[in-house]
Amino acid sequence: MLTVAGLVLAGLAALVHVYIFRMESLTWTSAATRKVFGASESEAAATREMAFNQGFYNLFLAIATALGIVLFAAGQLAVGATLVFTGAGSMTAAALVLLLSSPDKRSAALKQGVIPALGVLSLALGLSL
Repeated sequence: MLTVAGLVLAGLAALVHVYIFRMESLTWTSAATRKVFGASESEAAATREMAFNQGFYNLFLAIATALGIVLFAAGQLAVGATLVFTGAGSMTAAALVLLLSSPDKRSAALKQGVIPALGVLSLALGLSL
């Protein structure tokens, strides 16, 4: 049961990171995305290339996690779990870096980090029991 919960949480985390990819790489300068990130039009324009690149990091973490879930479900438990731990664990670590380096962005760090952290913890407990 914990294993399934971990995989579901990791899948939700992957979806969150696809959404972050969309905002950072595809709609960074739109009014709606600027509002989410609290950026002015000029700030968004100045950071567009950085955000584009960062968005792809989020997408790649989501892909690794999703592939891990698929492989785990297909019976490739070791490879699947490794990919889920790598993807969701990296999401968690990146959120922790954001929290520690920019405490004013605590809300964003929690939004991107709590779900994958719970997924990693649940999957680890489920596999160890």
